[in-house]
Amino acid sequence: MSQKIYVGNLSFKVTDTTLMDKFAEFGSVVSSKIIIDRDTNRSKGFAFVEMSSPTEAARAISVLNGQELDGRNMNVSEAKELAPKPRSTNRW
Repeated sequence: MSQKIYVGNLSFKVTDTTLMDKFAEFGSVVSSKIIIDRDTNRSKGFAFVEMSSPTEAARAISVLNGQELDGRNMNVSEAKELAPKPRSTNRW
């Protein structure tokens, strides 16, 4: 079972490949996705990395949280599920 990790406070220069390489030190990386602003086509400064196991993810989180990457200290934590958005009852 894979585990998603939130990575915040990223430099705008960091790429998906850079993140994959950094997290690969702790196990198998399933995916890496930097979130891009659709208006500016620039990084929003955070990403999600998916590790192949919760054990690998926990190790990566404990070691990488607060560690510097490209001049900024990363905020690394377990990703939280998005709460479903309430549906509008207006039928206009």
